[in-house]
Amino acid sequence: MLATAFSKQNIPVKEGVYVAVAGPSLETRAEYRWLRSMGADMVGMSTVPEVIVAAQMGLPCGAVSVITDECDPDNLQPVNIPEIIEVLGKADKKLSEIFAEVIGKLG
Repeated sequence: MLATAFSKQNIPVKEGVYVAVAGPSLETRAEYRWLRSMGADMVGMSTVPEVIVAAQMGLPCGAVSVITDECDPDNLQPVNIPEIIEVLGKADKKLSEIFAEVIGKLG
C-alpha cells in the first residue's frame, strides 16, 4: 500500500539495509566505513527502535524513513544541520498526504 501511494506521487522508493545507532549522533568517516562493512546502506537514530516496540506489542507496521545521510564514507561532506532540516521539511507535506491516503484505506 505504501509503495503504491509513493508511486502515485512520483516519489522513488528505495530499499536497503538501515542500521540504527543510539543518538543523537553524527557519524565519522571511520564509523561509516565500519557500518558499510557490515552491509549498511543508510544509518539513522530512529525507525528501528519504533519498529521493535511495535513488534513487541504485536502491532503491524510499515516504516518510512527520510534519508538525509546515505552512509557513504567516500563522499562524506561536512555536516549541515540547516540542510538536513530543509530536506525533512520538504518531505513533510508529501509524506503527510501519503500517510493520509494509506490510513484512509485501512478503514
